[in-house]
Amino acid sequence: MRPVLYTFRRCPYAIRARLALSLSNIKYEHREVLLRDKPAHMLSLSPKGTVPVLQLEDRVIDESLDIMRWGLRTHPQRDQLDHPLVAFNDTQFKYYLDRYKYFDRYPEHPQSYYLDKALPFLSELESALNTAPQSQVDLGQEVLSPLGMAVLPFVRQFAMVDKTSFDILGFERLRCWLEASLGGELFKAVMVKKPPW
Repeated sequence: MRPVLYTFRRCPYAIRARLALSLSNIKYEHREVLLRDKPAHMLSLSPKGTVPVLQLEDRVIDESLDIMRWGLRTHPQRDQLDHPLVAFNDTQFKYYLDRYKYFDRYPEHPQSYYLDKALPFLSELESALNTAPQSQVDLGQEVLSPLGMAVLPFVRQFAMVDKTSFDILGFERLRCWLEASLGGELFKAVMVKKPPW
C-alpha cells in the first residue's frame, strides 16, 4: 500500500512533512484537505482533525516531526530534527507567529508586541547562518537540510505577514536563505496546487 498523506498546501506543519517525504523520494497519495470540510476518513484516522496525517500500512502518524523522522529515517542528518532550534520554532516562535499574523484575534497587545516577541528566534537563525559551518548548524538552501525543512515553512509564514517589514528587520543572511530556499526546486515541487480530495 502506498502511503497516504492528508495535507493542506499552506499549513507549515504539512509543508515540512511534504518536504521530508519528497526529499526522500517517497511516493505517496496526496490528499488535499479543505480545513473547513475535513474528510471523515481522515478524522477516523486522527480524531484531532489537524494536518498532516500520514496513513501507512501498519500505522498512522499524525505529528509533522514524526512524519519527518519516518521519511528521513535513512538521511545522514536526521538527528537535526532534535536540534534546539526546532523546539524553539515549535514552541515560542510559533506561539508569537500566530499572534503576529492574527493580531486582531489577540487584542490584548498590538501587532508590534508580537513581532518583537518573535524576533529572538529569527536572531538565533541569523546567528546560526553567520557562524556556519563552525557552529555545525546546517540549514541548507535549494537542497534543504532536515533542520532547514523543519523551520522554513514557519519563517516563510512570518515573512509573508508583512514582507516589507520583514525585509527591513536587518536579518540579511536569513532573508537570503529564505529566498534561496523558496526558490529551490524541492520547495516549489511540494507547493504545487492540487485540487481538494
